Amino acid sequence: MDHSRVPVLEALQEFRRRGDVVFGPPAHGQGRGADPRVVGVVGEGVFTSDVLMLNGLDDRRQSQGVLSQAQELMADAVGAEHAFFSTCGSSLSVKSAMISVAGPGEKLLVSRNAHKSVIAALIISGIDPVWVHPHFDDHLHLAHPPEPDDVRAALEEHPDAKGMLLISPTDWGTCADIAGAASVCHEYDVPLLVDEAWGAHLPFHDDLPAWGMHAGADLVVTSVHKMGGAIEQSSTFHLQGGRIDPTVLQAREDLLGTTSSSSLVYATLDGWRRQMVEQGRDLLGGALERAARLRSAVDGLEGLEVMGREVVRPGGAADLDPLAVTIDVRPLGITGYQAGEWLRARCQIDAGSTDACRIGVRLTHAHGDAEVQRLVDALTLLPREAPTLERPPRVALPPGPSFEVETAMSPRDAFFGPVEQVPITEAVGRVAAEMVSPYPPGVPVLAPGLVVGAEAVEYLTTGVAAGMLVPDAADPELTSLRVVAR
Repeated sequence: MDHSRVPVLEALQEFRRRGDVVFGPPAHGQGRGADPRVVGVVGEGVFTSDVLMLNGLDDRRQSQGVLSQAQELMADAVGAEHAFFSTCGSSLSVKSAMISVAGPGEKLLVSRNAHKSVIAALIISGIDPVWVHPHFDDHLHLAHPPEPDDVRAALEEHPDAKGMLLISPTDWGTCADIAGAASVCHEYDVPLLVDEAWGAHLPFHDDLPAWGMHAGADLVVTSVHKMGGAIEQSSTFHLQGGRIDPTVLQAREDLLGTTSSSSLVYATLDGWRRQMVEQGRDLLGGALERAARLRSAVDGLEGLEVMGREVVRPGGAADLDPLAVTIDVRPLGITGYQAGEWLRARCQIDAGSTDACRIGVRLTHAHGDAEVQRLVDALTLLPREAPTLERPPRVALPPGPSFEVETAMSPRDAFFGPVEQVPITEAVGRVAAEMVSPYPPGVPVLAPGLVVGAEAVEYLTTGVAAGMLVPDAADPELTSLRVVAR
């Protein structure tokens, strides 16, 4: 295929060339009606590029072929049979994927370290999850993806499950054995879905971990805004094989997706695909070189421990994305929350992820030598400044098995049923009716339908005291918890 073509961008250029006057949405009229004070901040281009797809550029139902051509080019670029663009982020894409293989009351294997959007899909759809637990590293306090044997054991116990949802890479860069998991799923003739939100870059360089489509997954969801070059909310889902009907997938997405799709998202997805096909190997090769230099520089700093390929082992990770640089700061006597706040306030460096133990930064092709050196300079200063930071409260880090708690009822029934708000100390032993997801990364410690354990409560309450953010809880301070009413 001709990957120099960018159908959405070309259609946008033609729209501007024609000088259409639109008597329909968006009401700002390509910026003519926008508040000049807003234009002064976000720029004219945002408004001039914001064009309605239907009767503007394109639409899947009333189509001039613009979007379908762009999606065909994307599929070809990443080795998929079908690709679909989403303008609502992978939070919507993963929901669409899940309800394409299972429905209310049906079982789906789900990796327990799933993002809150997956739990939301279970609540909305009524799918019954069969939790497949990741491998927990008690030293790092980190969950690595389930292994193929874990998938096999779950399918042997639940042969009526409709498929498996696997998360790879994780928020900290550890990767699953996708090929092994796919092989097991296909033995049982069920599809493997991969939430590869952090993996949009993987198809475009051989020195990166395996891309889900190449590894045999049936459906892969990616967040292009995370590791690609498209704007926020840009997501794609990719499909191959015959276990999921593309017509069904498209119809399920249409249930959840917006009818006012953003041309800004489509255009930047289209342009990023062209960039990666034409320049991706060189751009990502440069990023890999800079990541290696960053790892080497931080390895020599006292009190900072960089997670490396020692985690790639049986019972650990199958692979590690080298562009995800995870740094344990506990030897400095501080938390990752403190390190992240200090980097932002003192050095104007924003870490991508922080938790009680570590910070995580992800390099992309957008980070040049100057940006990486600025990060190195800041991290060099951190060990000298750490003793001046306030000693953090203790965070009660629970062992991995404490997250393998009893499932008392379906997420949907627990969420929509009668509930009550009780003091957090009285919630132990009750059934959670809400998600409690430390952010970032947004993996729920508590989810509707799970029995609340004492260790989870202690972890969350001590974590909030130390700076943990839990924005989805009804009581973000976690003095109380929403539970199923007795």
